[in-house]
Amino acid sequence: MVYPPALTWFQGPFITYGLGVIMLGMGLTLSLQDFKRILIYPKWILLGVILQYTVMPFAGLVLANLFELPKMMAVGLILVASCPGGTASNVVAFIAKANVALSVSMTALSTLLAIIMTPLLTDYLVGSRLEVDAWKLFLGTVKVVLVPILLGVGLNTFFHKTTVKILPIAPPIAVITIALIVGSIIGQGKTEIIASGSNLFLAIGLLHLFGFVLGYMISKMVFKDEQVARTISIEVGMQNSGLGVVLAKQNFGQMATIPGAISALTHCIYGSIAVYLWGRKKRAKIS
Repeated sequence: MVYPPALTWFQGPFITYGLGVIMLGMGLTLSLQDFKRILIYPKWILLGVILQYTVMPFAGLVLANLFELPKMMAVGLILVASCPGGTASNVVAFIAKANVALSVSMTALSTLLAIIMTPLLTDYLVGSRLEVDAWKLFLGTVKVVLVPILLGVGLNTFFHKTTVKILPIAPPIAVITIALIVGSIIGQGKTEIIASGSNLFLAIGLLHLFGFVLGYMISKMVFKDEQVARTISIEVGMQNSGLGVVLAKQNFGQMATIPGAISALTHCIYGSIAVYLWGRKKRAKIS
């Protein structure tokens, strides 16, 4: 925001390839065992994924209308709300002492379902605002989600010893890459962000707040399990904003990428707050 040229050089194909690197890194952390684990926690995962693809997309639509966002920013908000859980959620789940196995399994399943659900929901919810090429959106999702993840899982399965050596550098590379993507989009959209005022930030802030709160409350009410409720809360509240940015760039243009970039920062802040609050609650019980 202060000096956009510092990061706006990272654009065009760099953003697409950057997300591919992030998704490949995610694939390297997964194995066939993670997908088999879905059979162990079917009810937990099913509820979490249902909340992921209902609470967030429809909250995105309501908030876009409530705050009367410009058309392309509304499209970007709805698109990022229709994305799967992000890999950052697994880190937050670990720090929050939630169920990491459940978190990884939910992320894996929601990411695979994103190939169908993200284009489908975006087409359905955005359709009244502009014509959406659902097929193009679907192909874009396959390229930046399915291909890198399958490649990562394949490498981890058949070349596990080599993958183990690469894994330590995967998280820092992912962090740097997502920072470059987010910084570039914010730098490129500086004028539009300033012009949008507080409405855009309020809409995105409320979107993720609803995800965390409703994810926790509904799953706690259904399963009566604190650890499961925390995990589902984190998964529902934290989106794969990088995917939202890339798909918005490919299908709707620069303006639509801005909500995804701000979302990436917002859900990480909420995740940190959740970790702090749950940690304080645990400390209070001990004392």
